[in-house]
Amino acid sequence: MIRVTDDIALDESEIIESFVRSSGPGGQNVNKVATAVQLRFNARRSPSLTGPVRVRLEKLAGARLTREGVVVIAADRFRTQERNRADALERLLALIRRAAVEPKPRRPTKPTKASKERRLKGKSERGEVKRLRRNLLADE
Repeated sequence: MIRVTDDIALDESEIIESFVRSSGPGGQNVNKVATAVQLRFNARRSPSLTGPVRVRLEKLAGARLTREGVVVIAADRFRTQERNRADALERLLALIRRAAVEPKPRRPTKPTKASKERRLKGKSERGEVKRLRRNLLADE
């Protein structure tokens, strides 16, 4: 079990890792060794996630989410497979942790009377500046 938060723990079997050849630095090693990691996590079918967390995770995943509800994280930042595996897993856990935090509901507010008055005063001052800039000869 992989502990994500106090309430959420993922089973290792829910995470599927596949290894592909990485681009970037590494010389001929890049052509021979599959160091990049593609981590897949089926968010829709995961028994570890509650409904609201699942919905927020799917929204946060954005383009990393497939039509089937699978979150795909690709990691090829490092030259070794192990570091890329750890990087991909940490990025998935960070995404789930962000989804686990319930957003505070927005409380609608209204502008204060003083702020409305300041806005109108600023507008009238600006209008006065523009009025004074007018070409007086053109008005005649």
